[in-house]
Amino acid sequence: MAVPKQRKTKSRRDQRRMHIYLKKQEIATCPNCGEEKMPHRACANCGFYNGKSMIKPKKKDEEEKETESQDKKRLSMENLSQ
Repeated sequence: MAVPKQRKTKSRRDQRRMHIYLKKQEIATCPNCGEEKMPHRACANCGFYNGKSMIKPKKKDEEEKETESQDKKRLSMENLSQ
């Protein structure tokens, strides 16, 4: 079995790993509402992409109702398992 003759130095090891790092995510602004969004994706705030309305954005009230209904379902499933 092959065994290295000498230990690699920290600088050699780190030079090999120079390209392994996290890149900062780029953020674009929505031209319709001015909110920050990911590039090449529909805006989560207004639902516009490329000047057209693509999706209907969720309202905060709707999101709260969904989480409440999910909590109720989970509680009912827990009651059934007991």
